[in-house]
This record gives sequence, structure tokens and C-alpha cells, in this order.
Amino acid sequence: MPSLKDIRGRIGSVRNIAQITRAMEMVAASRMKRAQDAILAARPYSDELEGALERVAAAAGLDEDVHPLLARRPVRRAAIIVITTDRGLAGSLNANATRSVLRWVADRASARGDDAAPEVEAITVGRKGRDALRRTGIPVAAHFAQLGDRPSFSDVTPIARIVTEDFLSGKYDEIDIAYSTFVSTLSQRPATDTILPVVRPDVQAETERTNDEYLFEPSPEAVLSRLLPHYVAIRIYRAVLENNASEQSARMIAMRNSTENANELIDDLTLVYNKTRQATITREMIEIASGAEALGG
Repeated sequence: MPSLKDIRGRIGSVRNIAQITRAMEMVAASRMKRAQDAILAARPYSDELEGALERVAAAAGLDEDVHPLLARRPVRRAAIIVITTDRGLAGSLNANATRSVLRWVADRASARGDDAAPEVEAITVGRKGRDALRRTGIPVAAHFAQLGDRPSFSDVTPIARIVTEDFLSGKYDEIDIAYSTFVSTLSQRPATDTILPVVRPDVQAETERTNDEYLFEPSPEAVLSRLLPHYVAIRIYRAVLENNASEQSARMIAMRNSTENANELIDDLTLVYNKTRQATITREMIEIASGAEALGG
């Protein structure tokens, strides 16, 4: 049986941990609100940009001759942008994202059948994803870290520029992006989307409408050429914001659960301490009574 001193030491250690996790929960809660506001503000712009792309595409056509970012070719080399966190203590967020990437790699290999599986490389954003993929043997072609708790559009433009140049040069035939999409404070879902070649938008509804109200200068093709690289960058920026909101939410929930578990452990240890103390007092009283009886006899 542990001594009273040992139990008091454990109670003190657990109480210190509870204070730390409580403080981390409060910090994550403040960052979560800011991150949620950022993604909720970015989603309408991203959706409207996609609508603008549909309107321009309806006028310019969706031929790869219009812009090489629309070119579809046999996938011999593929890359995936993996967005995770730089820090841990975010529950199963990073583990779920890593599993979704491994499923993506397995699906690419099985889809080829008897053909050779495409070569796969990763472009990681966040230290946790980089470390996890290195352990699985997936080569990491580039790494970006320390985007901070307030990522800006300028922070992701180097990523967009690299993947766009690699696709245009033919280094990769397809580039996907994996991240954790923010559903709610209690729910974050891993997602994988194709960003290059740009998924051809549904222009059927747009072609049924007239474009008389839109004037494109100098031409719809020129507008589309300027719009497509920006659209790729916005897709990456939105994924970073989604993952940031998911990270802060997951960390807040994880720290709250840790604090509650620590408090429960403190209650259990306190009960053990009181029982041990009572047993010690009872044993000492018995020893005193036994000694007094022996002296009296």
C-alpha cells in the first residue's frame, strides 16, 4: 500500500496537470473563436469564386487548350498536400488525417490494377504530418511549417506557386490536398480534394443562361487564365483555414477531457488517501490500546 506521502505527491502532480490543461483549454477556446470566424468568412468568398469560374468558363469553354491547368493526362506521378498541425495535444485530429492520406495512397495503387502504381510524393504543411509520413515511407518533396494561429493568404501563396509550377512543368500529373474540414466544435472530418488539374466546374446551368450581362476584357480566355491560378491558391488557403479551425476545436475538447479526467483522478486519489489515513489512525489506536492493556496486565 502506498504511503500517505506518496499519495499526497500524486495528488499534487495531478492537480498541477489539471491546472495546465485547464489553461490550455482556455487558450484554445479563444483561438478557436477567431479561427472559426476566419473560415466562416472565407467560405462565402471561395464559393462565390467558384461561381465566377463557372460563369467565365461558360463563355470561354473548358478546353485544356484554353489553359494548361485544365489539362488532364495519365497519372504517372501524383502529389498530395497534407495539412496537419505543428503541435500535438489535439486529440485524434492528426491521426485521422494521416489515415486518410494512407487510404488515398492505397486507392491510387489499387485503381491502376495491373498497371504500375503512380509515384506518390507529399508536400506537408505542419510538422505532425511530415513526421507521420516519414515513418510510413512516403517521400516528402517539400515542407512548410509555422503558419501560426492566424494564417494569411500570403502564407499559402508559396505553396500554391510551387504546386502550380510543378503541375505545369509535368512533374506531377495530379495534385490533391488532404486536410481536416471544420464541421462543428465537436466534429472535424478529414477530407481529400483534387486541386490540379482544376476540376472542371458544372457549366451546364451557366450555358443555359445568357452572358449578355457580363463583359470580359480583354477576353473570357484571358480572364480565365488569371482566375485559375488564384482559384488554386484560394482552395489551398481555405483548406488551411479549415484545418486551423479544426485544430483549435479539437485541442479545446481534448484539453477539456484531460482536465475532467484529472479531476476525477484527484477525487479517486483523495478517497484512497482518506481511507489510508483512516486505516493508519485505526491501526495506531489499536497499537496504543494493545500496549496499554499489556502494561496494565
